Amino acid sequence: MTVGSLSGQVLDRLSQMLDNTTCGWRQLATAVAEQPQLRCSESELTSCSLQVLSTAGSPGRALLARLADRSCSLDFLLHCLRKMDHREAVRYLTATLAELIQITVQPQNQQATAGGMVVLTCRASGPPGLSYQWFRGKDEILDGTGSTPELVLRPSVSAHQGHYICRVHRGGNFTFSQWAHVRFVQAAGPSPENRVISGCSSSVFPGSASGLRIILQPRSQAVSEGDSLVLECNAEANPPVQYEWYHNAVPMKEHHTCVLKIPCVTTAHRGQYKCRIFNLYHEACSDTATITIGPSSITDASWVEIDRGPDSQEVHRSSDGLELHQLQERVNPPPLVKHFYATDKVALLIGNMNYLYHTQLCAPIADVHELTNLLRQMDFKVVSLLDLNWQEMHSAVTEFLLLLDKGVYGLLYFAGHGYENYGNSFMVPIDAPSSYTSEHCLCVQNILTRMQEKETGLNVLLLDMCRKRNLYDDVIVQPGLLKVTANIVFGYATCADAEAYEVKREDVSNGIFISFLKRRVCEDEKVTVVLDRVAEDMGRCEITRGRQALELRSNLSERRSLTDQIQTAVCSASHSARNLQWAVANVLPKTLCLQFDCGVKVQLGFAAEFSNIMVIYSRILEKPQEIVSCCAQLTDFPEDVDIDLKKSNQETLLEAGSLLLVRETLPSPEVPSLYTRIRCLQRLKRELTFTICLHYTYSNMDDEIQERQPVTVGKPLVSKLNLHEPRPPQAQSASSSSFSLDSFNVPESSSCPPLGSASSAWSYPAQSGQTSSRNGSATSFRSGNIPEETDSKCFDTPQPLVASKSLPHGQINEYKFSEMYDFHSH
Repeated sequence: MTVGSLSGQVLDRLSQMLDNTTCGWRQLATAVAEQPQLRCSESELTSCSLQVLSTAGSPGRALLARLADRSCSLDFLLHCLRKMDHREAVRYLTATLAELIQITVQPQNQQATAGGMVVLTCRASGPPGLSYQWFRGKDEILDGTGSTPELVLRPSVSAHQGHYICRVHRGGNFTFSQWAHVRFVQAAGPSPENRVISGCSSSVFPGSASGLRIILQPRSQAVSEGDSLVLECNAEANPPVQYEWYHNAVPMKEHHTCVLKIPCVTTAHRGQYKCRIFNLYHEACSDTATITIGPSSITDASWVEIDRGPDSQEVHRSSDGLELHQLQERVNPPPLVKHFYATDKVALLIGNMNYLYHTQLCAPIADVHELTNLLRQMDFKVVSLLDLNWQEMHSAVTEFLLLLDKGVYGLLYFAGHGYENYGNSFMVPIDAPSSYTSEHCLCVQNILTRMQEKETGLNVLLLDMCRKRNLYDDVIVQPGLLKVTANIVFGYATCADAEAYEVKREDVSNGIFISFLKRRVCEDEKVTVVLDRVAEDMGRCEITRGRQALELRSNLSERRSLTDQIQTAVCSASHSARNLQWAVANVLPKTLCLQFDCGVKVQLGFAAEFSNIMVIYSRILEKPQEIVSCCAQLTDFPEDVDIDLKKSNQETLLEAGSLLLVRETLPSPEVPSLYTRIRCLQRLKRELTFTICLHYTYSNMDDEIQERQPVTVGKPLVSKLNLHEPRPPQAQSASSSSFSLDSFNVPESSSCPPLGSASSAWSYPAQSGQTSSRNGSATSFRSGNIPEETDSKCFDTPQPLVASKSLPHGQINEYKFSEMYDFHSH
């Protein structure tokens, strides 16, 4: 049973118990993250948190709804509540489960013949004393077996045709089965299959309606470790059958359906499988399916031993079974179960789109945004940047390297123009000249050399760019010598001397590489296994076959995964330093409330789309009754940042140019807002200052009046890092960074953002920390990832921003050759 099977009343009661800060929904979200598919991103947690701003909102209820959508089992929910030591919720849920009714056997569609018999079966688990009510359509069946688990229609007549459903209840608790359709057909002679069941024994009791016939047998298979195993067995019978699977003659108690599915097999799953099928009158056994795990075994064959010494020669020998078994044990020893941990996980994502002298790209904005959200779900500290020039890319890489240390997992992703010369890959900044060479670009191999100096636990480099030869560049770059660390993974979006493509859409485009990678990247598998599966997926897509194929280069010797957990006990001091340093690029200004002389109160709020792109909204909180119309517009921004004036102060995020931030519906009514999108914050050389201009009109006047207030919000997000400034040649530690941690003011309430916190969230002040100003000056910051939970009555907070738009998974294999004109190479 899943969380979705709970009634609204039970969910409301649980949410009341979870709506607290000490042992509540946030602690539950952390506990359920034990299962990767239930892990909530920071933007999802922010959305839950903002429910407190609605009169009837509940963060706990919102979290439970997300768990229900992801099919969280009630047993696992109970386990997590026990892990939290939430005794009240454990007692309540335990008592609820004891009273919960669950259908275990559903009635099935049947065919009836004149004078025959039809048996519809419905069975349920739950408290003692369950009662059954059968209905044909809306009419209750009051006679015969209408109040038993098995409804028997005998002798069947045409009047029995129709749809049937069973209601199981006890006291006020009840549930309904699925509908079963009984169809009346002409009688036919018994078939041989109904008279004899081949290959198995059958116990036939008097009054049975028909025989049992297995129509699908499980098949023997050879699978590799880590693959999925699916065995199917299906049978026709009346009443419907039940299934029981056996592995090496041992019952598999958790498998009671016609499909046996094991998502990740190991050598322990090899052997013989059989399915027992039975109902009230019949019993049968399926054929035996033999499952082999790993490479094919060597049987009764000769093998060749080749001496690789100076006088090498082939020696043919025949081996008996014992020798072959010993040989296999030496070549394929039983795998040792070993769990790997990271001391931290850090990612730098760069997407270059708006090139000054080259073809502009569409997909990097969506690709970086989606990969950011996915990596944060796996507890990566992510800095995501768009449209960097040469100096900014160099500085960003230097800051990224400062976050690396011994045992840290480092991931670098680049989407944009690129090339490859003499085995070295080069990322092209947006200001590269038309005939660029290696001196205008960044060499990926040089970055990898510097990553290795940090003794990282895993180095992953994902390059979503072209790898064609650059004819303007004949310089052979000599990067530093790479160490033999056996922890390097290169994932190239395309093969050597080939191009990478994106599919151009009307609103948001995706690159081919990310379209496939996002389906696999969160799998709990070795990194190379994940990329291999991405390559296979791309190979099965008709539009990419022969045009773009992922290339994997790796010397990774251990089973390290991007989902590995973080273990910080060994180096907690350095981990804390990285937390603080990383937080600099994820700090949003506090929400402001400004009071104007006319009596209008205006709220300014901030959201991060990327680490260098911020959205500011303005909204009217209060206005005197004599003012009939008013709006607050932002103007006078510094020249350092990039703002499209035609798209500033827009009524919707889409009109403001933000395709990736959308509003989730809250129960409270929406208050109109104006949105302005600020890009290229990395070029901000001083504090961000602008003017808020209030336009308003009185009821007895036709003329519009204006009031202006200057506002200063400090250096938000990545602007604090001063990426526009050159970096020293060698930056060995966080102390050599270009910014001063002493100047980074983190409020006591949010000291340091949590791991993997998302920047795509509105910032909101606590009631006690709300800033009201007449001069608009505000230089204090807080993490944009931790909205305070408050019932502030000063204003209605706007709805949260979350990532939503992407290339749907289901469309990946639906590209057509007619769309080739939409392909743009990087």
